[in-house]
Amino acid sequence: MADNKIKKVVLAYSGGLDTSIIIPWLKENYDNCEVIAVSGNVGQGTELDGLEEKAIKTGASKLYIEDLNKEFVEEYIFPTVKAGAVYEGKYLLGTSFARPIIAKRLVEIAKAEGADAICHGCTGKGNDQVRFELAIKAYAPDMKIIAPWRTWEFKSREEEIAYAEAKNIPLKINRETNYSKDKNLWHLSHEGLDLEDPANEPMYNKEGFLEMGVSPEQAPDKPEYVTLSFEKGIPVKLNGEAVGSVELIEKLNEIGGRNGVGITDIVENRLVGMKARGVYETPGGTILYAAHDKLEEICLDKDTLHYKKNLANTFADLVYDGKWYTPLREAMSAFVDSTQEYVTGEVKLKLYKGNIIDAGVTSPYSLYDEEIATFDEDEVYDQNDSAGFINLFGLPIKVRAKKGLIK
Repeated sequence: MADNKIKKVVLAYSGGLDTSIIIPWLKENYDNCEVIAVSGNVGQGTELDGLEEKAIKTGASKLYIEDLNKEFVEEYIFPTVKAGAVYEGKYLLGTSFARPIIAKRLVEIAKAEGADAICHGCTGKGNDQVRFELAIKAYAPDMKIIAPWRTWEFKSREEEIAYAEAKNIPLKINRETNYSKDKNLWHLSHEGLDLEDPANEPMYNKEGFLEMGVSPEQAPDKPEYVTLSFEKGIPVKLNGEAVGSVELIEKLNEIGGRNGVGITDIVENRLVGMKARGVYETPGGTILYAAHDKLEEICLDKDTLHYKKNLANTFADLVYDGKWYTPLREAMSAFVDSTQEYVTGEVKLKLYKGNIIDAGVTSPYSLYDEEIATFDEDEVYDQNDSAGFINLFGLPIKVRAKKGLIK
């Protein structure tokens, strides 16, 4: 297995189970190579605490902690929200669009450090291996990639834990609460253990399960209103106050979390061909999507709105499949940006026990005309015009009927 040409490896490091044991494993299997750990800060919070000490103690020569939050929100999250992209109708792509930005930074550091290879801790069954490696190929097509899960001796997380214990590597998990989790500014995912059986109801009210909020049952009995203001599809104000992009997501997470908003239980189709069950917490993102969708209802014409919804599915598939750095995704984002030229206005939502209820929307570019839409008397719409329109619109049906072709 050993490649003696590999002297320096840059490792995507989270401090979790997989990447914690990868450091000593790399040194054992690649002739005591130098391991440089890199953690992309995309909002993991306290998960980054003590990470440098742990990385060095387990054999890394250094640890980079790169603050990517602002770029993550403005260059990855907002374009996806503007596209309205939701994978399989439920998943708001929290892990999917976090991987490309981290991988891009891995390449930049690997080049600066003169590394021979980049290593990640993704399993051979998951989506993240593809997302990391496609991004690496986009920016360093000749870089050697090491993926231990495809080659090492461990066959389960239980065996990984045993190895970590043998190497005296401290872990924040134990054998009983060993959910596979991924956390960032946008969301928190839960997989494994009892969730692997779709027949089991998630233990939302179990202490320590939900981390970003509470279950709908535990949410307040009184609704909470939230108002979001957008300019060209980008949220710029929260409850009337201008707020930065990162702070906006953080505040929406707090608001949504305490109202039980944004909890999703999905059996999704993984890129590698299998179905997988997961529970996602995306409180702020769920609010943001709902507000943006509501504003588009009054700002986009019918053809654009309908076409954009079709595009959203393809956009979501591209992001899920790790194809962020591709011509099609970039072209689709350019189209989306053109549709957002007049998506400006204010949306009011009512949050109540996990529900998001529309509570009003306004825009200076609204295409809704009360005088035209009214059921009362008006002077701008001649209802007699509809007869001629229907005759023309229905002409193909009339012709087929006369030919006896209607079954």
